[in-house]
Amino acid sequence: MSSPLTLISWNVNGIRAACRKGFLGWLAQSAADIVCLQETRAEEAQLAPELAAPAGYHAFWNSSKRKRGYSGTGLLTRIKPLEVQFGLGIAGFDQEGRTIIARYPNFTLLNCYFPNGSRNHSRVPFKLAFYNAFLETCESLRAAGQNIIFCGDVNTAHREIDLANPAANQRTTGFLPEERAWLDRVLAAGYLDTFRHFYADEPGRYTWWSVPARARERNIGWRLDYFFAAVELQSRLVDAFILAGVPGSDHCPAGLKLLPD
Repeated sequence: MSSPLTLISWNVNGIRAACRKGFLGWLAQSAADIVCLQETRAEEAQLAPELAAPAGYHAFWNSSKRKRGYSGTGLLTRIKPLEVQFGLGIAGFDQEGRTIIARYPNFTLLNCYFPNGSRNHSRVPFKLAFYNAFLETCESLRAAGQNIIFCGDVNTAHREIDLANPAANQRTTGFLPEERAWLDRVLAAGYLDTFRHFYADEPGRYTWWSVPARARERNIGWRLDYFFAAVELQSRLVDAFILAGVPGSDHCPAGLKLLPD
């Protein structure tokens, strides 16, 4: 049997800031096969050479058209993809650099930094429209015979177990009923929330904490970062994990172990 691959997703809240906080050392220590990054907030030309193309990895960067460090995604992969696509092919969504799609021999991986609804909910309609377009893309690729995995900062906690204070956040973006309903649709369409697949009822497992509130010290957090896999891949799923002890961002890495074939 082949050894499992280690896939990691991490909202780094600025890749250059994360690098100053030891990102490259963490990357080397992690020995991850594939690392998906969100909220990179930089263009490739702004990265030091050792960060733009870390040793041992093929690197792909998708930056926002908006300058001054906004949004963006990155893919670091030891396995060279057969094909890489930037964006969903929809101009209104792709200008923010939110998606990288990498096709491998036995699965297709979508790395995505999903929109935030903003505190005044002004971006919730954009977020929901993006959600719908993203799922349509996944389903189109799946209908073409590709085994779909998608990961990233979804910017929504799915169920009450996925945040520390659900009652107080019923009207907060990231836990609105219409946002959570999209995650219900994802599951109904035949995708597994891989962490809950292995740890269905385990409480207190979060991936984001408010820095100003010093919430990480008290584990008052939200699980916003996910790996979803189409049910066709269920037999190849080995484990899922959250690396809550890794510093460097207001998010921590989340991961998946997957048999390559």
